[in-house]
Amino acid sequence: MLRIPRRFSHFVYGVIQSGLTCAIAAGIASSPFVATGTFVFHWAQSWFFAWIVMLPVVLFAAPAIRRLSNILTRGEDDPGQTNKAAN
Repeated sequence: MLRIPRRFSHFVYGVIQSGLTCAIAAGIASSPFVATGTFVFHWAQSWFFAWIVMLPVVLFAAPAIRRLSNILTRGEDDPGQTNKAAN
């Protein structure tokens, strides 16, 4: 089994996430071709093109998205609004 060092997990995550997202989107976009029998060809072509375009976007945008989500959320132990129902 291929074991990639954990310091590269960001890239592994980006490859898997972009591949899966593009596969689903390409399948939806290619669904009209089911009737013509060319679904698999169109799906594979669409998936590959979308993945090649999205992979760098995901890899470079992920750190910024992670920072933004940390700004917009708070941890359970962060001071701030208390949950009155828990008191």
